[in-house]
Amino acid sequence: MIEGILVEGLIYGIMVLGVFITFRVLDFPDLTVDGSFPLGAALMVQCILLDVNLWLALLVAFIGGMLAGMVTALIHNHLRVPNLLAGILTMTMLYSVNIRILGNRANVPVLEHETILTKVSERFSGIIPDEYILLLFFIVVAIVIKILIDLFFRTDLGMTLGAMGNNEQMVISQGVDPKTLKTIGVGLSNGLVALSGAFAAQYLGFADVGLGQGIIVSGLASVMIGEFLVMKSNRIGVLTLCAILGSILFHAVLYLGRYYGYVIHMTPNDLNLIKGILIIILLILTQAKKLKKVAIKAVVEK
Repeated sequence: MIEGILVEGLIYGIMVLGVFITFRVLDFPDLTVDGSFPLGAALMVQCILLDVNLWLALLVAFIGGMLAGMVTALIHNHLRVPNLLAGILTMTMLYSVNIRILGNRANVPVLEHETILTKVSERFSGIIPDEYILLLFFIVVAIVIKILIDLFFRTDLGMTLGAMGNNEQMVISQGVDPKTLKTIGVGLSNGLVALSGAFAAQYLGFADVGLGQGIIVSGLASVMIGEFLVMKSNRIGVLTLCAILGSILFHAVLYLGRYYGYVIHMTPNDLNLIKGILIIILLILTQAKKLKKVAIKAVVEK
């Protein structure tokens, strides 16, 4: 049980890192992720069926997600379309693209095909207890991706991206084109989301065009949980860690809802309701926290 929660949390934690980049770093609300997540899954599954090298297939999924994000950024930048609407347009188009990639089918299984996860399980079977193999693998994957993101945001380009999210006018005054930065940032975000979708497809054993339904809500909830439970910090290493921890905690809540919700007559169909209520509760708690800080500050000043 615990292993399953952790594995799911780490897989979707990669997606949460992507959502964190657009919503928290770039201040760019992006709904493309509902389409780029199943895009990554569809590309991975199709590559598996075509016997493409599995690690190359992951790269294909990542690049596919990046291109989807870049389309959203280009629509926003050059057609002056609001970011939310640009994301919705790309997400809508990706639904048809994903069905095309899957050979005009809504669901394609790969349970009988070799994947990265089956290879890893076979390689370490007998050395590591079977129930911990995938957990350890995804811990390593999450750590590597986290470190790479942390290193990227310590480069000049990464720091400029972060600065643009806080003060776009300052970036413009430095002679940097914010349109280019948005394209890179949104592309990177959706690349990570698609990579998460590629791993999810292998873990679930299938790709489905509906895999991305509500993914943006899950990502936002995970980011908010991580920020709420962990001490506030401006250090990128702490923030990315919060995002991953938030994903794990979010999936723990979903697990409790799935397996113990019958006590209050809840069904799997109510999971989206749980997600929405969770976000509302987090918003209320965050507002209460801010008001408390303001009140304490006022008392201290007196």
